[in-house]
Amino acid sequence: MPSVLILCDHRPKRSPSQRYRFEQYLPFLQENGFTFKFSYILNEKDDKLFYSKGNFLSKVFILIKSVFIRVKDVFTFKRYDIIFIQREASFLGTSYFEKKAFQSGAYVIFDFDDSIWLADTSPGNKKWEWIKAPEKFYKNISFAHAVVAGNIYLAEKAKPYNKNTCIIPTTINTEWHFPKPELRNGQIIIIGWSGSISTIKHFELLVPVLLKVQNKYFNKVKFKVVGDKQYKNTALNLEAFAWSEETEVDQLNSFDIGLMPLPNDAWANGKCGLKGLSYMACGVATIMSAVGVNKDIINDGENGFLVYNDEDWFNKLCLLIENSELRKQFAIKGRETIENKYSVLANRDNYLEVFSCRNLN
Repeated sequence: MPSVLILCDHRPKRSPSQRYRFEQYLPFLQENGFTFKFSYILNEKDDKLFYSKGNFLSKVFILIKSVFIRVKDVFTFKRYDIIFIQREASFLGTSYFEKKAFQSGAYVIFDFDDSIWLADTSPGNKKWEWIKAPEKFYKNISFAHAVVAGNIYLAEKAKPYNKNTCIIPTTINTEWHFPKPELRNGQIIIIGWSGSISTIKHFELLVPVLLKVQNKYFNKVKFKVVGDKQYKNTALNLEAFAWSEETEVDQLNSFDIGLMPLPNDAWANGKCGLKGLSYMACGVATIMSAVGVNKDIINDGENGFLVYNDEDWFNKLCLLIENSELRKQFAIKGRETIENKYSVLANRDNYLEVFSCRNLN
């Protein structure tokens, strides 16, 4: 019975990256004989301190504690058949722990779903950006027997440093995320965005367009942000909600239209389309920036819309606001896309192959 040690930043069910990249596959892998132990850096209390502004001394203590956690892990590495590292083993700019895992005799799998060789720090930790040394990514993946990338763009960055790289897209559990059209009232069109505090800046890219939409449709439209309950924009008819596992699916199903705006930059090109995928799984008509993997997910005009500029955003939002049949078409076709290509069911054998240590080439 192969034993697996998971090295990650967050406790289970806390991080979207962890939940959608590997946590939802663990029951299937356990059914196939694997056992798992988590070693994460941030407990619930430290998590709140670490991602808020200020708290300098507390953050120093958390970083010191993180080193002790990983040093303790090093002494256990030889007990495991597989060490699975998600994104990084340490917040600090070192590859020491990845190297020790590689040297332990365990089979090391490195999984990532963002352009993590670039600096992109949460708003509360901009002053700490220097300590991360994101370029450690290239060493990290060289200390792995297998690398799992979330899309083609990411895989092409990894392959020069580790030829044993495969692509498994970020996926949705379609038994958990499913359409509940009864949660949409049809009288007021809810235009929604879901994301973390660190990505609210992407929603704000659209505020000028959303104001223009609001000025055209007045009380016929309402905006919703899920993920940062503190977010405010007094010019928009907007409500903000905290994310929780218990309410996420109902919140997404309250959207008539789901938004995934992104800048066209190196970081965004590494994104794996999770926001759009989660909307589509819930049967929500979806509009995504034509950036990176979004162009693979969306067949423009069939299962959603791709947009290139603010004029596109405005025109296509208006089309969906005014055309309920088009929203229904996107809902049906979008759900089909998830089931066929981006669901756990469609990809679970790929994860089993990786964990079974088979040749990925």
